[in-house]
Amino acid sequence: MRLTLDACVLFPTVMREVLLAVAGQGLFTPLWSDRILGEWQRAAARYGTQSEAEALAAIAHCTDRFPNARVKPQQGLEHRLHLPDDNDIHVLATAIAGHADAIVTLNAKDFPRGTLQAEGLDRRDPDGLLWELWSHHPAQVEAALEQVRATASQMSGEEKALKSLLKRAKLTRLARAIPTN
Repeated sequence: MRLTLDACVLFPTVMREVLLAVAGQGLFTPLWSDRILGEWQRAAARYGTQSEAEALAAIAHCTDRFPNARVKPQQGLEHRLHLPDDNDIHVLATAIAGHADAIVTLNAKDFPRGTLQAEGLDRRDPDGLLWELWSHHPAQVEAALEQVRATASQMSGEEKALKSLLKRAKLTRLARAIPTN
């Protein structure tokens, strides 16, 4: 399954790390464009230069980890596409150019299902997607989640509870579904 990740699921950090850890387990192939990555960087920059520097480092890490994720724009494709917000057309164009199955976004209103279906695409919210992947591949998703939890604990210097980490990242359905340790 090939999934275009919108900037709104790449920033915030925990949601991105969960999605990419699950992708690292081979459960889907992430896709993005330079413009999507630029949106992530600009969103982080609103929180200051340190956040922007952290975003740049994370973007470099992501592009190294998933070297085939970057989709190059197709000449003229955006001109034939229409969405409620013209600023999101590049995401749809990336999905089409990358032969994605779906766009993973929190922005449902600007990605109408009918428009996406006409292009052979679906829209997935990250929580529902991750819950579905967990329901079919629990061991792989739980391994990815443990990796994210361990990293968050190491970075903060204190033990992090997985369920609360997921809930703060707006992954509540997944948080409810995973077993308590």
